[in-house]
Amino acid sequence: MRRRPLPGIPSNQMEKSPIKTPNSRIFFLASLSAFFWLLLLYFHFIILPQSSTTTTTTPPRKNFGFPDIINKNPIQIHQKNLTFITSLETDQCKGRYIYVHDLPSRFNQDMLRDCKSLSLWTNMCKFVTNAGLGPPLENVDGVFSDTGWYATNQFAVDVIFANRMKQYECLTNDSSIAAAVFVPFYAGFDIARYLWGYNISMRDAASIDLVDWLVKRPEWDVMNGRDHFLVAGRITWDFRRLSKEEKDWGNKLLFLPAAKNMSMLVVESSPWNANDFGIPYPTYFHPAKDEDVFVWQERMRRLERKWLFSFAGAPRPDNPKSIRGQIIEQCRSSKVGKLLECDFGESKCHSPSSIMQMFQGSLFCLQPQGDSYTRRSAFDSMLAGCIPVFFHPGSAYTQYTWHLPKDYTKYSVFIPEDDIRKRNVSIEERLSQIPEEQVRIMREEVISLIPRLVYADPRSKLETLKDAFDVSVQAVIDKVTNLRKDIIEGRTDENFIEENSWKYALLDEGQREAGPHEWDPFFSKPKDGNGESSDSSAEAAKNSWKNEQRTES
Repeated sequence: MRRRPLPGIPSNQMEKSPIKTPNSRIFFLASLSAFFWLLLLYFHFIILPQSSTTTTTTPPRKNFGFPDIINKNPIQIHQKNLTFITSLETDQCKGRYIYVHDLPSRFNQDMLRDCKSLSLWTNMCKFVTNAGLGPPLENVDGVFSDTGWYATNQFAVDVIFANRMKQYECLTNDSSIAAAVFVPFYAGFDIARYLWGYNISMRDAASIDLVDWLVKRPEWDVMNGRDHFLVAGRITWDFRRLSKEEKDWGNKLLFLPAAKNMSMLVVESSPWNANDFGIPYPTYFHPAKDEDVFVWQERMRRLERKWLFSFAGAPRPDNPKSIRGQIIEQCRSSKVGKLLECDFGESKCHSPSSIMQMFQGSLFCLQPQGDSYTRRSAFDSMLAGCIPVFFHPGSAYTQYTWHLPKDYTKYSVFIPEDDIRKRNVSIEERLSQIPEEQVRIMREEVISLIPRLVYADPRSKLETLKDAFDVSVQAVIDKVTNLRKDIIEGRTDENFIEENSWKYALLDEGQREAGPHEWDPFFSKPKDGNGESSDSSAEAAKNSWKNEQRTES
């Protein structure tokens, strides 16, 4: 039985499905689009800000040393750094590209052509040969390997590093994809020319000229120079003149406003400043291939070491704070201690072979402060597989955090200076108490560190090992990349205290704040009006320069 149609409705409409008109479809799509965009805007402006203000599980990463990171054009900085971060996902070098400034020759090569003027007492011409390694060392006494050993000057890192950079696998001419920008200015050689007998205008001239050149370059504007780095093979105090007085030591490179934005890699950095970083002194060993390193490491493992401890150095009678006199005295009175005294004139300390032979025959090598915190000798001794004994944390622990374990007990022994100064500790007794198995483990740790502490031959490249150059460059890249991410995410470092720079360098992964530390007494020293340490700077640097004729590293 058929159902009757409802009154007022034609039967043909009852039998067919309703059909939407084109206008109704457009209206539906427009409504759906508007709803989507309203939902997106609500999520972006309401939900995200609330979640960002209430989240406490992941504290922001600090921009250590860069509290004013946003410049006059934050949008431009954001876009350029976002382009770099995006490129990390697709670039085969994975964010490791380095752009090298093509500096005028007066900042580097001209200095090498005039190499006789680089030192008042030493003809540096022979030391800048072989890409900065110096003349080859003959293995007459069988102390070295047959190849890879050179009479390298301890202040030659400027040239060695710049030449190693030429072999870097991820160089680029496109600064927009560069992870960092290298400035091949021979800062150490520059100041070495003018430390004696020149006024401050001459000492500062090249540094000021360099900064003026850099800030006019488009590469500088990306991060106001915070992605730039340079290398100087001298201690930081040579670049930190505190005043305009002619008698004050060094130049003011590291105090120039623009230079404060850059990272400067030096063989000794300042504990209280954020714009310099410690890298190893060069040793005599510059391997050309991985096998050279492996063979040397295995040889250091097998050596018989007849001396419990040894020391190569000279006393510092003019320095009442020096403990070298007491150390020399303990070496002389010990039957298991070996002493190599260094001073002006003829000395076995002038012979790399004599120094390395002593280190190779010792279980522990004493490394007190020199005229400043650090010594080349520390790296020469570790190259020989000798466990270093430090007496001040500034000699290694707060300096070379890129290259050495933060847990210093893995590879070294620490004896506070005061214990030696007050004659509270016998070095022989202290070291002889360390169990034989622990000594073996520590020595193995030292030997495993050797690749990270030497600079490979700049004319070649290691295949699987990372040398001191590789470690330094990667550390700079990591630093700048994190800084870029902080810029993009709007993170700042308002609570950074530059005077505590040495503490930040020792923080573990995930730590953000630098609180009280066991080494505070070593670095809490009275400051002058400029906030700089009045101790260990100009006078130490001057003494270091005087004593560089002593090859006691």
